[in-house]
Amino acid sequence: MSVGYHIVVCGGIVPDPLQTLEPVKGPAGWGLKNELMLPAILDPWAGHALFEAANLAKSAPGSKVWLVSMGPKAKLQQVMMTIAQKVPFELVVLDGPAGGFVEAHEVGTALAEAIEALPGLDKSKLLVFGGWQSASRGAGATMQIVGEKLGIFDQFQGVDKLEARADGTMRILERVEGGSYQESVVAGPPAVLGWATGELPEPPNNPQVGMQNMRLVMPALQKAKPVKIDGGPEYAKVEIPSQKRETRIVKDTPSEVIAKEIIDWLGA
Repeated sequence: MSVGYHIVVCGGIVPDPLQTLEPVKGPAGWGLKNELMLPAILDPWAGHALFEAANLAKSAPGSKVWLVSMGPKAKLQQVMMTIAQKVPFELVVLDGPAGGFVEAHEVGTALAEAIEALPGLDKSKLLVFGGWQSASRGAGATMQIVGEKLGIFDQFQGVDKLEARADGTMRILERVEGGSYQESVVAGPPAVLGWATGELPEPPNNPQVGMQNMRLVMPALQKAKPVKIDGGPEYAKVEIPSQKRETRIVKDTPSEVIAKEIIDWLGA
């Protein structure tokens, strides 16, 4: 039995991690130094969720993928020039902050309200995808809050594999300790899945898909709903983690000694 899914991917943008991200406190609170000048990318965790969503939609006729993203419009437009060439989706834009210093509850609430307002959304077919963590700040709570706000209580975090079965059920593998997986079977949508890295590589650019997406991306950016995030945590101090290296260089050390040191370190 083929089931068409309505898949909503929640994905924010983050500064390119290859840049130096130095926290500074301004009039509006904590942020990153020269944040407006930093190149941005789609959060890598959300990227995995988007690629998995597109792959699932491709295998289930009648499916549709939305990408709901909060961030400054100018930055989102820059990021979409690349992401839009990867997989088909319809963009929904929330014009708001994208830094790692906003409260997860406020962000989750805004995302849930945007999902509720999607025209034509069938919640009986709804799968909400997103990143299990974030490259901006790993609160790990945003997707859970989105699900709670939408009344979806089948939630899975750290997902690496989703198998849609012919009878409509879905088999899900979540990461647990020691490189093992927890296997679950859910009756079907609705469900929330916070993805880890998944199993799919980044798709190659497809100019035809890019042209198709950009027809909807530009109107979505123009219709972006302003979102104001009030409150949030108060930080007494924020700084870049200091580099810590404890490397010893010892010549002619037998491999058995090296292995024993590693085992002792693991057991310490």
